[in-house]
Amino acid sequence: MLYLTIMTIEININCDLGEKSKHHSNIHDPELLKIVNSANVACGFHAGDEETMKQVVQISKDNGVSIGAHPSFKDPENFGRSRMNLSSSEIRKLIFDQYDILQNITDKYDEKVSHIKPHGALNNMACEDIDLATTLAKAINEISKDLIYLVPTGSKMEEAAKKLNMKIACEIFADRNYEDDGNLISRKKPNALITDPDKAKKHVLNMVKNQALNCHSGKQIPCEIDSVCIHGDNKSSLATAKSIKDNLLENGLKLKPLNTMEKFIND
Repeated sequence: MLYLTIMTIEININCDLGEKSKHHSNIHDPELLKIVNSANVACGFHAGDEETMKQVVQISKDNGVSIGAHPSFKDPENFGRSRMNLSSSEIRKLIFDQYDILQNITDKYDEKVSHIKPHGALNNMACEDIDLATTLAKAINEISKDLIYLVPTGSKMEEAAKKLNMKIACEIFADRNYEDDGNLISRKKPNALITDPDKAKKHVLNMVKNQALNCHSGKQIPCEIDSVCIHGDNKSSLATAKSIKDNLLENGLKLKPLNTMEKFIND
């Protein structure tokens, strides 16, 4: 009976996009935007520029994809993956500045930024640090209480956002393996990534069906799952996204942009 109940739920597929840099090509962005439901748009601090943001916003609009800001540390040299120790006021400014950059562009297309998802080291640090997670949550809530906060499920980010009664979408990662504490395995380790689209689709469906994280050890951690993240900077991103979408649809799930999901419309 659990299986039948889960198969009626709504789920979202999100992807990090507009991340053109010396580390990554955005050549697959147009095709990915025909598959995913929500776009997390790089705002120029770790990758991307005005032109890539305009491209993602326009194609998202054409495909009915909801648009979100993907703020990071100002670290283009390392694609936003180097840890930095900043003050609360500096973190707040990072979030406000990057949101404003993208919102100014979406305004020109009669669109709006409907969610925020931190990137890279900023996201990873906040998953483990309740003080940083609280700083991020307060900054996003200050921008607008209507913003959906896309956070890793079971993280300190989810905990901090719930204390502020924010609109929260809890995500899992399709192409990453998990440690037994629910955090992502470091990219420095050989088993961090899932690059086989067939393995990724099974990984995702199992987590969604069971509402639990699949840890690399075999352990399962119960959690809330609203969204599935596919990283746009992997070589197999396009094949993985298509495989996951087809498999979710074949198993009866409803795929929706974050801003049209029932839990946020009825909130």
